[in-house]
Amino acid sequence: MNPVYTIYGALGSGSVPVEATLTLLGQPHAVVEAPTWEGEAQQAKVAGVNPLRQIPALVTPAGETITESAAILIWLADTHPEARLAPSLDSPLRAQFLRWMVFVPASIYSLFWVRDDPSRLAGPDPEVQARVKAATAERIADCWAMMESQITPGRYLLGDEMTVLDLYVAVVSRWGPRRRRFHDVAPRMGEVVRRVDADPRLAAFWAERFPFVEGWEENGAGGA
Repeated sequence: MNPVYTIYGALGSGSVPVEATLTLLGQPHAVVEAPTWEGEAQQAKVAGVNPLRQIPALVTPAGETITESAAILIWLADTHPEARLAPSLDSPLRAQFLRWMVFVPASIYSLFWVRDDPSRLAGPDPEVQARVKAATAERIADCWAMMESQITPGRYLLGDEMTVLDLYVAVVSRWGPRRRRFHDVAPRMGEVVRRVDADPRLAAFWAERFPFVEGWEENGAGGA
């Protein structure tokens, strides 16, 4: 039995909230760097644990493989209830926690499969690809705005305690169309993710795994 968690992931990717969670939990973990969007060699690193060749994938100390970022985050939080990174099963906040933990990947994260390579659906025409990328950016902004209209944040999205939902949104909101647009459509949620960005427990982690480089909040052709 491996005494540590193993994460298949990459800098700035969907593995980052999982890595951040393990950091807050104080759980030893190793990262297998596998930016699968770079081609078959990187995808091959993941194939043995996830036939879809996608990250993140987590191998637990017991040898169990878990894929899908939301599932991993919920499982980690529930497995370590003492850290209070998710509402308990009997908490009145539990239903909304599950609602938004599923909403983020279903409505937003999933669109990056298209945005990362618009030709997957748009074909080879650059103009069609550009329209797809613009349309998905608008859809992402609309989804964040809808979420903003449906929650009443405290210090964090579900109240006064940080959960894995806060970590999830803090990372996904940094992808295209990036944080400037996110702050425009979801200003109250924006205050929360700024608080997560500034959490001193994660300062060294962010610097290593998703650094705040100059201009990172702006829209950009090079963004996801």
